[in-house]
Amino acid sequence: MTTPVRIPFPVVDEVSRHCLQQEEPETVHIEVHLPGRLEPARLRKAFTEALHRHPRVLMREAPGPWYRRRYEWELTAEPDVAVVGFPPPGRDALREARTRALTQAPPLSLSPPVRLEAVEGAGTAETGSAPGTVLLLTVNHTALDGPACLRVLATAAELYGGRDNAPAAPPVRPAEAGPPPGDAPSPWAPPARVAPGTPGGSPGNGLLVTELPLPRRPEGVPYTVNDQLMAATALTVAHWNRERGARPRPLRITMPVDDRPRDTTMPIGNGTRLVEVPFAPDELTGDAGDVPALLRRTAARTRALKALPRPQLGHGAALLTAPWAPVAVRAALTRALRRAAAPWTSTTLLSNIGRIPYPLDFGEEAGRAHAVWFSAPARMPRGLTVTTASTAGRLHLALRWSRALLGPGDGEHLRDLFAHHLRTTEAAP
Repeated sequence: MTTPVRIPFPVVDEVSRHCLQQEEPETVHIEVHLPGRLEPARLRKAFTEALHRHPRVLMREAPGPWYRRRYEWELTAEPDVAVVGFPPPGRDALREARTRALTQAPPLSLSPPVRLEAVEGAGTAETGSAPGTVLLLTVNHTALDGPACLRVLATAAELYGGRDNAPAAPPVRPAEAGPPPGDAPSPWAPPARVAPGTPGGSPGNGLLVTELPLPRRPEGVPYTVNDQLMAATALTVAHWNRERGARPRPLRITMPVDDRPRDTTMPIGNGTRLVEVPFAPDELTGDAGDVPALLRRTAARTRALKALPRPQLGHGAALLTAPWAPVAVRAALTRALRRAAAPWTSTTLLSNIGRIPYPLDFGEEAGRAHAVWFSAPARMPRGLTVTTASTAGRLHLALRWSRALLGPGDGEHLRDLFAHHLRTTEAAP
């Protein structure tokens, strides 16, 4: 009997593992809307083969004593559990699948830490399309991130439909925005928090998904759609906080940066690094005349941050995850430091997946994806995450919040504010 290959937890995985909370599971939710139907046996076969094509997904947390110095992933030859499910169709089937994605993380002790549900006859509310099939992928974020699992799903689409699902060439970026301005807020000042709304009665996360027009970008401007989304997010939070009488404070918005290739060589795991984009209160007054200048400053800041070499979670995280003490000791220290650092945690997170690079074409009967949503965990103290992707010329926005901070009505109001401020970024300078 061969001994399974073991891989020490990378920095991001270990920090996440130290800070798990049952009340707010660290899950990534991905849903792909298809116009047609899928054959269950054929989908199960294609997705299982895709897991074998990307074997780094086939892993579980290896057991070990409390005094071990490392958590380790144990690679498996086959899945431990049935990964693909077909819940009974019905009016509430998609809503219930979304709820499971937010409340039930695939266990780390079973390979693979992902779950795929095919919900038939769903998906009309947000896109206005005829009933088809929604593929809802739930990912344990301690092990994997959204872009990696989307790569696996693209491989499954190719195996299922027999059509090329190679990634498209990345979009052409506008000209460089110049050096970053020197008037950015100090990174040492505690940033603004999202002001409380009407919290829900139960623990966990709430979710709202919507489809918006992709923002137009005036010709020749030095900023990208990502910069427009970043500025709209900052303006939205500042507007929300003003409405609730919060004292103006600098905002910092965490932005994942992913430099991995999107083809079949893409490294699978948690591969993004996190940077924080700062905004001063006087930049976010809501005056439409100030938006072009805000966009130029945002573009300069995001470019400078992307170009800056930095470990995924910073140098401090690398020290915390060095095996200088048993994992149980380092876990307690990490949790204590996270609580102490809560006032300096960024205001919110914007994860812009960008244009979905794969056709996600499942063949003639199932068809090609016409909408793709992602959502990222929204634990306190941030309590709100904004995730965007674009498919077929439309923007797919997901707002996810901690129920300790916001309620469903708050999510709807934030959606409306975001749509309004995104439109203001379309004006020519």
